[in-house]
Amino acid sequence: MNTWRNASLAVTAVAVLALTTACGQEKGESPNGQAVGAAAPADGGYGSDAGYGDESATEPKTAGQLAVWDSKKLGEVVTDSEGMTLYRFDNDTAEPPKSNCAGECEKAWPVVAAGDVKAAAGTDASKIGEVTRADGTKQLTLGGWPMYRYAKDVNPGDANGQGVGGTWFASAPDGKKAALGASGGDEAGASEADLAGLSVRKDPKLGEIVVDAKGMTVYRFKKDTAWPMTTACTGACLEKWPVVAPVDKNDTEGIIKKGFVTFDRPDGIKQQTIDCWPIYTFAGDAKPGDTNGQGVGGTWYAVAPDSKLVGAPK
Repeated sequence: MNTWRNASLAVTAVAVLALTTACGQEKGESPNGQAVGAAAPADGGYGSDAGYGDESATEPKTAGQLAVWDSKKLGEVVTDSEGMTLYRFDNDTAEPPKSNCAGECEKAWPVVAAGDVKAAAGTDASKIGEVTRADGTKQLTLGGWPMYRYAKDVNPGDANGQGVGGTWFASAPDGKKAALGASGGDEAGASEADLAGLSVRKDPKLGEIVVDAKGMTVYRFKKDTAWPMTTACTGACLEKWPVVAPVDKNDTEGIIKKGFVTFDRPDGIKQQTIDCWPIYTFAGDAKPGDTNGQGVGGTWYAVAPDSKLVGAPK
């Protein structure tokens, strides 16, 4: 009896140790055990080997909170709440909206269902719409174009569907084809596109701070916690402080890699962390180099390369 009890306690201790070391160690896991960059489950409809071509894998799923990431190759690309790229099909029409992808096509290009979809911060919410498909289901549209995912995209940020068949393209936030320079095309925009997903900028007032792929300042919220990983910014707060979507660890320059994990937030949004701290940008920053979020409410501060708050009172 004692032998069994001791074995049980040992197993429990190992489980607790595994949880408490998930953050602060370079294991690439979030506290709930989700590996960063791991393949989505087959029933997620994202085309893992187990689910590709399976009818259950094509069950329409809403996009939730839309986000925008700046691809070095494609420019601004719209993603769903899990960081998965959304696509448009040249054989569809936007005026009027109509989908021409059905049957076998849907297995490779899962439909994005209309429903509880929220516009990404700084984008035009009026571009969001829906179209009734031939089978009676409702599909999300952006700028009139029906939206899809690609079954062979496995990780957040994948864009394996770009250019497939010369008819499938990643979507920009307005439903147009994502393209470098589409939002301006000036030299500054081209330079921003060369930035890593997260890197370091020398600010004249704050010193070294972390910036995203667009060169926008990255912030932390003092009311969040790193372990257990929690967020105090929800609902309307996210309109002012959009989360930083998951970034590949190899797509970073100059920042700490410890605790570089994806946070599966309670609201279903996936958020990047540095040293297990959730990170954000500020809607009040209009251009690269802005630091208008610094010190807001005495709780929001720019992030140093080692994950610490910049300029926060001790």
